[in-house]
Amino acid sequence: MQYRRFGQTELPLSVFSLGTMRSLASAETMAAVVKPAFANGINHFETARAYGQSEALLGQAIAQLALPRDQIYLTTKLLPNQNGDEIRHQLEQSLERLGVDYLDCLALHGINTAAHWQQARSPQGCLAALEQARDEGLVRHLGFSTHGSQELILEVVNSERFAFVNLHYYYFFQRQAPVIARAAELDLGIFIISPLDKGGQLYAPPEKLTQQCAPLSPLAFNYRFLLSDPRIGTLSLGAAQPSDLEPALTLANQTGPLTESEQAIDLRLQQAKIETLASDQCSQCYQCLPCPEAINIPEVLRLRNLALAHDMTDFGQYRYRMFENAGHWFPGRRGDRCTDCGDCLPRCPEKLDIPTLLRDSHQRLKGQNRRRLWED
Repeated sequence: MQYRRFGQTELPLSVFSLGTMRSLASAETMAAVVKPAFANGINHFETARAYGQSEALLGQAIAQLALPRDQIYLTTKLLPNQNGDEIRHQLEQSLERLGVDYLDCLALHGINTAAHWQQARSPQGCLAALEQARDEGLVRHLGFSTHGSQELILEVVNSERFAFVNLHYYYFFQRQAPVIARAAELDLGIFIISPLDKGGQLYAPPEKLTQQCAPLSPLAFNYRFLLSDPRIGTLSLGAAQPSDLEPALTLANQTGPLTESEQAIDLRLQQAKIETLASDQCSQCYQCLPCPEAINIPEVLRLRNLALAHDMTDFGQYRYRMFENAGHWFPGRRGDRCTDCGDCLPRCPEKLDIPTLLRDSHQRLKGQNRRRLWED
């Protein structure tokens, strides 16, 4: 296992962190995952109040396994949509559930909108209360996670009120590269979240993508893409059982630049997009926004890119179904909401026929209706 300095926090975190949202079946399951993770060098464990019983189960596992407190780093997350008194109460509950008297890191869980940020930084908001808790020693370092726009994320990063950021950034979603660069300039710790799932459901890749990434698996290639970037401190690793740790642990010492073979995979994937999408490829410049119908045009077309170039249709359908169902966690409307107003057309530098591509994307990705976890 390799370790990296987590930005200005100075914490020496393992390059893989154990995210515990998936280890929720029981205290026994949590302990069964935490034990080999720690034994193999993972020293950072991440949870959240919103992850059901995760905090309590992780706390029980730490106590049961007698993990040395000075050899592990704990992060939990609290939602920002509450006032200072409420978040202080929730912080105290989290400490009690985890069985510790301080947290190494605490993140505001989902600064996804301008309203979240405005509320959080108001004089009576949650950020001031957490800064007070930090001054008292209950929390060592404050950060935030986000599903927000690049503009919002950069605004929060530039506020310099946080020591780290939990970010969505993967080989198949490099939109937040400017955030990575700016966070590194400000010496923020950079924690990449959900590279397994949000990164493309790479635990179950389609055959076409598997062939394009050979001799690596798509998951291994995504991990290597991220690990090769020295600005990135640690990657989240979700595990529901001990065997889920293995693909990451085999790469835990491979943190150098991409090899010639890995660079060849990158070129092969880029060439597949060029050959398959031709003049219909969306380059993700985001100049088509805003859309009068609130369609998330770039994300819809990104999912179309992936489906056509790499046969990542199942992943595309999984994400596409979240439009209009997940609120600020996955904003925007479906492609079939297009009214052919044409506002986006003159802004597209590639002169794409965006309304036609949106309708095509909808037909490819709409799939069958499924009930989401947050629906009744």
